[in-house]
Amino acid sequence: MKHIKKHDNGEVTGSELVQVRFEFTHPTAASVCIAGTFDNWRPEAKPMRRVGQGRWLEETALPPGTYEYCLVVDGKWLPDPRAEETVPNPFGGKNSVLKVAPLPKTARRADARAA
Repeated sequence: MKHIKKHDNGEVTGSELVQVRFEFTHPTAASVCIAGTFDNWRPEAKPMRRVGQGRWLEETALPPGTYEYCLVVDGKWLPDPRAEETVPNPFGGKNSVLKVAPLPKTARRADARAA
């Protein structure tokens, strides 16, 4: 499944990455991955970790911007039920929307001092 829409963020440096946490619950899923504009729609790039009791987790760092993504649960592409926003995709389904806000300037300065 390939999507044409790209994220709207410009080029950023590593210090401007923001930690993002994805969580999903599915009691019978054998595998869960995330695919979106942040990884060129490649589910194998972001597999989620099973953390017990049907819960799945993935943490990643992304530049600020707006992204579209889907969860791939046992090979089936689904919108994230926890997403606040979805948009139609060209395949008749929906993509979840993730908006990553830039870090406040004070946090960036503290990170720079710690390095």
